[in-house]
Amino acid sequence: MIEIKNLNKVYENGYEALKSINLDIEDGALVTLLGPSGCGKSTILNIIAGILDPTKGDILFDGQSIIGKHPKDRDIGMVFQNYALYPHMTVLENIIFPLTVGDKKIKRDKAKKEAEKYIDLTYIGDIRDKKPNQISGGQQQRVAIARALIQNPKTLLLDEPLSNLDARLRLSIREEIRNIVKEVGVTTVFVTHDQEEALSISDYIAIMDEGVIQQYDKPQNLYLEPANLFVAKFIGSPIINIYDVENDGDVLRAPDFIINKSDLVASRIKKDISEARYSLGIRPEQFNLNENGDISVNIDSIEMIGRYMILHFELNNLPSRMVVDSKLPIKPGDTIRISIDYDSIYLFDQEGKRAY
Repeated sequence: MIEIKNLNKVYENGYEALKSINLDIEDGALVTLLGPSGCGKSTILNIIAGILDPTKGDILFDGQSIIGKHPKDRDIGMVFQNYALYPHMTVLENIIFPLTVGDKKIKRDKAKKEAEKYIDLTYIGDIRDKKPNQISGGQQQRVAIARALIQNPKTLLLDEPLSNLDARLRLSIREEIRNIVKEVGVTTVFVTHDQEEALSISDYIAIMDEGVIQQYDKPQNLYLEPANLFVAKFIGSPIINIYDVENDGDVLRAPDFIINKSDLVASRIKKDISEARYSLGIRPEQFNLNENGDISVNIDSIEMIGRYMILHFELNNLPSRMVVDSKLPIKPGDTIRISIDYDSIYLFDQEGKRAY
């Protein structure tokens, strides 16, 4: 188990990269640190790895502090964005290298035997005698993972490991990464800025912004129950529609529609809706085609995404999106009527905190 307690990092120029981070990662969990560039996710990973020292705070592995320990004594394996393979070594030599040096040094024959199970696990048996420049990016990624796992670490750290791969290869490799780490049972911390990547492989996700964890939760909960406006806007593809609404007595009023407060589900109200203005969040699938709907929109364009299509239109003077079945006979220029699924919309106050 990894416990991160009140972790703070301030650089010499005064930039505060981390602001009192607290995070518990269960043994064997695959946790992703997700957020935009500069949010602090790689800083956390580098402090866990021992590459950086924190300004304040502590990190505990199974109850024991690792701050001040040399990286080699932290029992971690790390896979970098650029894979960091030795170009003059074969795949097999790269994998066994950690077992031929330092405190974990064992006889070469034994190291080769140990390597076999990780070669099989990562499906790279056919390239074991090739050098890095003779294999693809996806194969190099598997080699880097095998090299990290052969050390039998308690913790595996993955820093943007798929960013150099093309989209199709990223899809297959991320599935393999989850299968591999789950089969081995190693506690894994994965860093990415790609929400689709994070949602697809993680047990839990910590969404970060400006050195703060905005929400730490299961992937499904982040999408269905965002804690604040930042999380709602960051998670989801197509992105959520956000509109300003005025609190006007019994209704929330926008230029092109009103929402009756009586239609809101009482159990979803987080706090009294009494402020003058709110941000209304409507995910693209929360608009419904409805010939009797109160809202009329003109379709500007259509984006095909396979089974579904995204309808683009303007609402409240803002570009908006909804998702419908691609079999529907809708085309650009059509005017349609829609309604809102009140059970699933979100309200955020002016500080971005969730109200509904």
